[in-house]
Amino acid sequence: MRRAGTALAVAGALLALRMIRRERARWDLANRTVLITGGSRGLGLLVARELAREGARVAIAARDAATLARAREDLSGHGAAVLALPCDVTDRAAVERLVQETTRRLGPIDAVVNNAGTITVGPVDEMAIEDYEAALATNFWGALYTIAAVLPAMRARRAGRIVNVASIGGRLSVPHLLPYSVSKFALVGLSEGLRAELAGESIQVSTICPGLMRTGSPRHAWFKGRHRAEYAWFSVADSLPLVSMSAERAARQIVDALRFGDADRVLSLPARIGATLHGVFPGLTAELLGLVNRLLPGSRGPGRPSALAAGAVKGEASTSSLSPSLLTTLGDRAAERANQISGQTP
Repeated sequence: MRRAGTALAVAGALLALRMIRRERARWDLANRTVLITGGSRGLGLLVARELAREGARVAIAARDAATLARAREDLSGHGAAVLALPCDVTDRAAVERLVQETTRRLGPIDAVVNNAGTITVGPVDEMAIEDYEAALATNFWGALYTIAAVLPAMRARRAGRIVNVASIGGRLSVPHLLPYSVSKFALVGLSEGLRAELAGESIQVSTICPGLMRTGSPRHAWFKGRHRAEYAWFSVADSLPLVSMSAERAARQIVDALRFGDADRVLSLPARIGATLHGVFPGLTAELLGLVNRLLPGSRGPGRPSALAAGAVKGEASTSSLSPSLLTTLGDRAAERANQISGQTP
């Protein structure tokens, strides 16, 4: 009994110490300059809205000028001091110009949210080397280019925060998402290592691993092989309330992690369960995912897989009787709220 009491006392003291340290790290986000890549739609736009409510100066970057313009109008309507700049994060020189222009117009960048991402869905037989290269170019190298561009100024000020939006796919590789998972595993490794190396310079790096979220993003994903069947399962899973989480709630958690400089957050209960189960029983999760793979659409047959540009079809061109349908209602509504529909007005 005495040992149990001692253990509880130590655990309580450690928890109290952690809470004190976390509160000391708390940032007031008002008047902070925050750069968000992939900020024109989906989760990135929702994070920008949350930061606008906090009074931050927000810079959003994305490739598509029309979507970016709608996002700027949306954020201005929320009272944000917003800067919207076109940028392809796979272009290192363009990222450096983005950081320079943001600094010139809004002041030193206090925080970065690396949210830009791409995803290709399909069986491994349909994936070409180019699919892996494309995933890494955006999901890993794009984040690293941005970090490299902001880090010298943060180090000079000995202050800054970097939030890397990875995925549960960066902790647990899911069938039919192999290039995406590979790139997110790389981002998780980068993010966790950077936190350890930069902590002594008062620069906090946060790793965010969301599970499925209702952002409406499947319509902008790429699908290979039996693309209509792939889009159906992916968009339905992305919409189900017990499987996916509200993107607005995910955005609030990301902003909270930024505020406190948290090391790591896995978003959604299913994602946390999956990550924990994989950490304790990796063999079991591999077997379960093997069973899941049997339920997913098969490849089109033998042959050399096609490269991304030649063989992938965008989600919005892969509709079927299952998607859109009643099963995707929540995801379709989320798409409207998150600027995912081409030509929509904010």
